[in-house]
Amino acid sequence: MITFRTGSLLHRLITLLASVGEFPTQSLRLLGNERELKELTAKLTQPQTIRNPQTGESLSLTKVLSVSGKGKYKTIRLYKSAIPILKWIQAEEYYVGAFRSHKVSGGISHIERNHRVAESIAMFMGAGFEFREYKIPQLQVSEIRQMKLSCPSFYSARCLKQIGNNETNKTMFSRAVGAVFAGSVCYAVYNTRNAVMKWCGKGECKAKLNTLEIARMNFGINDLDSAILFGESDDIAVATIEETERNEKLNLRFDGIYGHIHFIPMNETGLRQLTLFAIPDLKERLLDLLFEPEQRSYDCGVFEYDAYINGVYVLSYLDADIARLMRFKSVQDKLRYKCEVLCFADQVSFLKKYLDKLAEIRVIERDAVESALNLKRRYIFEEN
Repeated sequence: MITFRTGSLLHRLITLLASVGEFPTQSLRLLGNERELKELTAKLTQPQTIRNPQTGESLSLTKVLSVSGKGKYKTIRLYKSAIPILKWIQAEEYYVGAFRSHKVSGGISHIERNHRVAESIAMFMGAGFEFREYKIPQLQVSEIRQMKLSCPSFYSARCLKQIGNNETNKTMFSRAVGAVFAGSVCYAVYNTRNAVMKWCGKGECKAKLNTLEIARMNFGINDLDSAILFGESDDIAVATIEETERNEKLNLRFDGIYGHIHFIPMNETGLRQLTLFAIPDLKERLLDLLFEPEQRSYDCGVFEYDAYINGVYVLSYLDADIARLMRFKSVQDKLRYKCEVLCFADQVSFLKKYLDKLAEIRVIERDAVESALNLKRRYIFEEN
């Protein structure tokens, strides 16, 4: 017998499958202890009795999960007879409607896309963002509203493109996996995984406009200039930047579409970085923390920097904005000002690799920043 406790590995896995339909076995580490999750997955593909201690109910099932595919396409799905478990998290009706009564496409392209969304959701879940579309407000484009979310929330691309009756929505999300709404800010969300993603410039422009309309109609957000980009490692960040810089069509480049692109590695450090984006006016809060008002540039400088201190131009990379970093480097390559980049310890290796010796690198303690910002990771499964 396995107990279905709130917040347990079983509960987290079932909740995620209810939201996205499947999850890649190679990414189980994003949900918790990888060894324990592999053992749990193996058990759940065998006959099991699942007990809910909150209701006292038990379900005896042939199996809870099915595992299929090979290599990077090996995927975990909910077994059809286990759908009644979803009643315990109020997700059964949503799952049946979203996945056509348990019909998840088996095509390679669909699996790849579902895995990108699933990994992104795992990261947001770990960082305390809401992602359960059966619990957060439904979005619409029929009238202007001023909705207030109780916490930063992720809406998948599938959800966004079902809003309204515009058939062109179906072609607008060729790369984006969804969007996050946090206070007065909207972030488009991408996941390049372990490869350099080939951006479809015109498609991303359409996706951006579509998301901005949704943000405007529901939350009164009138600007969308930021994206969160998940990737397997810092090497992917460097490769993504290099690929972007080779594109001569500046208006269709990723950094031409979004002025701010925040790279988040899919690991525990990335989870800590992601929690920062739950803070309203993150950039302004960080700059107020780092600099005196008279030192700051307030985006009025002749190039991309945040403060001028004793003859040194200083850029903050604490928000992992690779688009600003690219603009900063493009000037340094030519003019070689005396510059300094502030970063967290885990960002040093990436910055040294990308900037070479174009700027001094100074480390800021992450613990100190989180304490000064009074940052605490929210756990979405806390009883409320």
